[in-house]
Order: sequence, then C-alpha cells, then structure tokens
Amino acid sequence: MLDTWALQVLVAVADHGSFSGAAEALSMTQPAISRQIAGLERRVGMRLFTRVPRGVRPTPAGEVAVELARDSLARLRTLEARLASFAMLASGELRLSAFTSANIVLVPEALRRFASAYPGVSLSLLQTDQAALLTAVGDGRIDLALVTDWHLSADHDTTDASVPQRAVDGVELIPLLAEELWVALPAGHRLARQRRVRLSDLVEETWIEGSHPDCLGPTTPLSEALGAAPRIGFWCDDWNSKQALVTAGAGVMLVPTLAHSAIRPDVVLRATIPPLPTRGLYVAVAVPPLRAPAVDAMLGILTDLLAQPSFLTRRTRR
Repeated sequence: MLDTWALQVLVAVADHGSFSGAAEALSMTQPAISRQIAGLERRVGMRLFTRVPRGVRPTPAGEVAVELARDSLARLRTLEARLASFAMLASGELRLSAFTSANIVLVPEALRRFASAYPGVSLSLLQTDQAALLTAVGDGRIDLALVTDWHLSADHDTTDASVPQRAVDGVELIPLLAEELWVALPAGHRLARQRRVRLSDLVEETWIEGSHPDCLGPTTPLSEALGAAPRIGFWCDDWNSKQALVTAGAGVMLVPTLAHSAIRPDVVLRATIPPLPTRGLYVAVAVPPLRAPAVDAMLGILTDLLAQPSFLTRRTRR
C-alpha cells in the first residue's frame, strides 16, 4: 500500500512542475524528492513523470495517479477533520440507556445540560433489556448506561453490593450515588406524622411492587425488618400510577433517592427504622481509549448534578 507521504510528494511535483519546486514547497532536498518519485515508479512499475526542458510533466499514467492521489489526500483530510470534530464535541452521537426512576429527574436534566453545552452532538435515550445493559455497552450498541448494584448482583436477594458480579470485558463501572430507600405512605396514614417509621409497624400493610430495578429490591433485609415477607398486592411499573395507588390507600412502597423529588403532595416519604441497605447507582461505559469524548462529557455532567445537595431534594412533608 502506498504511504501518504509518497502521495504528497507526487502531487507536489505535479503542482510545481519540477523536483526543485516540490523540494522547496515540502522543505526537502531535490535528491530526496527524486528518490521518492523513483521509488514510487518502481512500486507501480511505470513512469509517472517525463522530463521537459524546464522540469517534468506527468505521463498519462502519472496524470491518473496524481488525480487519485489528490482524491485520497482530500479524503484523509476529511477523516482527520471529522475525527477532530468528535474530539471537540462538535458532532457525533451519544446513546444512553437508563431505568424509570433515573428518567424522572436525573436523565432529563443531564440531557438538557449536555444539549446546551454541545448542540452538535445528537442525543438518544434507548430502551434496552435491563438484564443485558452491560453487554449492550460492551458491544457498542449503547455508549452510556445507568445501572444499579441490583443489576449487577447475580442474586437479587442479596445485600452484597460488590461490583461487578456480572462483569463484561471492556466495560468500566463508575459509582455515582448510594441511594437511600424510604417508604411512601398516603398523607392520611396512621404513621404519616412520624419522622421515621419502624418497618415492623408495616408488617400488615400491602406492598406495591415494580419492575427491576425500581422494585422492593433484595427481599431478605426488608423481610427481616418487617418480621415477615412483604405481602405484595399490586404490581405496577409507572411511578405516577404507583403514587396514585399509595394515595388511594391501596398499599405502600419503597422510593429510591432518584425519585424523591418527584413525589406528589398527597404522598409522604419517611425514613425507616432500621434503614434499608442503600441502592448503588453506577454508570457503565467503555474503558479508555474506546470511550468517546461525549461519554466523558456526559459523565462529568451526571457527577456534577449528583454532587449538588439541592438537586435530589427529599420531600418529607409533615
């Protein structure tokens, strides 16, 4: 395969009509230019230039070679410019995946800030199988995924938050937040006036369950605190619908930190006695150098948002 420098020399000789002119333009010596052209002619097996009284001119084969060389060099310059625009976040795309409670407040605000800072980058939020998020990142189908340690645990009935239990080559897991789990009660509930609720006092309550990872989580610590397995009476994926069920007195549920700020006024959040194990929030991304600059930019935005104490405000109405 011909190297790009040889192509540049070929075009320079054609443009200047002489070896000396090309040598001056490329800051080389005339013998060096002559050797480059001679080597190129040996490589292709034919003459590319013929001597004339005041320099050289391309042969018919040389004219074709020069035209193709110009095209190849232009494409390479386009390649460099396009890649540079990715590095400068002037273009490209960023594909994210998250789960419902992350999509309530955190992800929309992160997308807003990213779009404002980098308008040239196309953003998309994709629905991905929650059981295969790390694989999607490893395969390059997703650039950034928000996951919890409940995703990463091979056994969802465990409090071990070690990361990762389900590792995927080429994927890095970066911790963002340890989410507290509070109990949501209707405003008129008999325990709503308490600042903290003893879980054993809720043993007779009906519980509202949701899809993983916006669910009751590892059942062992909850069951131990209740004194019995939670009695699940309702299954619901939508946070608005789950809150409506709580308001109607149909049941109670657990709410992670990511959803605290979106709780409606007629639902109260209360810390529990004992506190339940936290839910670890992580971002899954490709390891460097496979990680695009846009991913690092979004990671910085997510980190900054979660570092603001007022961003995920807990509403603990009296």
